Amino acid sequence: MNSVDVHQHLWTDSFVAALRARTEPPFLDGWTLHIAGEPPCEVSRADHDPARRAELAVSDGLGRALVSLSSPLGVEWLPSGEARPLLDAYHEDAAALPRPFGAWAAACVRDIDAEVTAGYLDRGFAGLQLPADALADAAGYGRCAPLLDLLEARGLPLFVHPGPAADAAPRPGWWPAMVPYVQQMHAAWFAFRAFGRPRHPRLRVCFALLAGLAPLHGERFAARARAEGRKEVDPDVFVETSSYGPRGVEAVVRVLGTAALVQGSDRPYAEPPRTPGHGLGGAAAYAFRIANPRRLLTGDS
Repeated sequence: MNSVDVHQHLWTDSFVAALRARTEPPFLDGWTLHIAGEPPCEVSRADHDPARRAELAVSDGLGRALVSLSSPLGVEWLPSGEARPLLDAYHEDAAALPRPFGAWAAACVRDIDAEVTAGYLDRGFAGLQLPADALADAAGYGRCAPLLDLLEARGLPLFVHPGPAADAAPRPGWWPAMVPYVQQMHAAWFAFRAFGRPRHPRLRVCFALLAGLAPLHGERFAARARAEGRKEVDPDVFVETSSYGPRGVEAVVRVLGTAALVQGSDRPYAEPPRTPGHGLGGAAAYAFRIANPRRLLTGDS
């Protein structure tokens, strides 16, 4: 397997058209994006040009760049009748993207339909992305169990990504990425440990943005949870590195080890690291970009 970036976003023409066909969030008015809980923002068309993005992937030395639905849009939380046109548009175009792109499938989490999700996965998607706020407690794992059972049965991984900010109070533009997204990932990390892993013992899972740095709270967890907090690192749980630099990555490596980290950039909303391996050396770069993504995506060592 060549070098892999497990976390990018690319809005294709059909998906853009489906967003423009709506008049309630999430929707596009020209290239102005309106979503619940965040101020309107301008989307750069060039950021979602497949040809340009393919060139960037090649310049980054990638053999594979996995794109996913932007879960903060809230598509997965719409009623199925509203979500389905957007999900169909996303999957239709994502499945046809040229190399080096691959993609994560997506699913409606308000009205679960594992049969529809299975049909999406049949088209060669790498696994399934779900919003973190859908997997924040026991009820969420109960609701999403049919989807996670499907992944386990097929030996495919789960990618947990921040969901909608869902806060209408006036905030700075950077607030959603720095507060609710991180909070969601923090909660999802511990919810998987408490409710996800007992119910899905064979599931491989990757948490976006270093799980909101939740692993760094291991010492506090050990102090409060005692025996539960002293369990060994789960070899089938991964975190990806998007938007973090050497200090954050090194801190998480000290807790989880290099085998738990995979490269993710969140392009076009963030850039990949300038130094492969985040300055931790060639062995770490190989682990983050090649060896660990292989284990995440295939289960093979």
